[in-house]
Amino acid sequence: MQPKSEQIKWIKVAAFVACLVPLGHLVWQGFRNRLGANPVEYITHSTGWWTLAFVLITLCVTPLRRIAGQPWLLRLRRMLGLFAFFYATLHFVTYIWLDQAFDWKDIVKDIGKRPFIMLGFAAFVLLIPLAVTSTNKMVKRLGARRWKWLHRLIYGLSALGVAHFWWLVKKDTTEPFAFAVLLAALLIVRLLYLLRQQRQSRLAPANSQVA
Repeated sequence: MQPKSEQIKWIKVAAFVACLVPLGHLVWQGFRNRLGANPVEYITHSTGWWTLAFVLITLCVTPLRRIAGQPWLLRLRRMLGLFAFFYATLHFVTYIWLDQAFDWKDIVKDIGKRPFIMLGFAAFVLLIPLAVTSTNKMVKRLGARRWKWLHRLIYGLSALGVAHFWWLVKKDTTEPFAFAVLLAALLIVRLLYLLRQQRQSRLAPANSQVA
């Protein structure tokens, strides 16, 4: 059963509010002085975690839409992707501003000591064109085919994000492992769908000749 347009509108509002909950929780924890002994590290980790979470949630939309037969779910995908970019921007700004105070020499030195930062930066850079081209106007300007190819960057940046997180934690890899498993499952589903599409396209001419 498909929800009505009015119901979808309220679902989108509820989803928007839900996407702001992590930020609200972070701000609330800050007001209550519950960001731990190293508040900057806490904020950096939290915004990074939610960035990766929203990227993978965005990737989940299409498989869920196909499995559940609910095409309206695609109307949430753009918003979820933009929230991934929003939290990624907070993560990036927290690092260069609160952590490094825009000291570019120290940032370069820090990247040399902790190369995983470069993986996170690369993922953020790949996320920028996806956010910029998320509007209907940009879809029309690029054309549906080129737009789809561009937005497949999300798979690459997801892998970079998981690698960034895994390399960061070093010892307890429980959370990055869970993200890696989910990403692997989504990639497998995507690959199976592509193989199915190719098989159907090969069979279509043969079926038309038989008919």
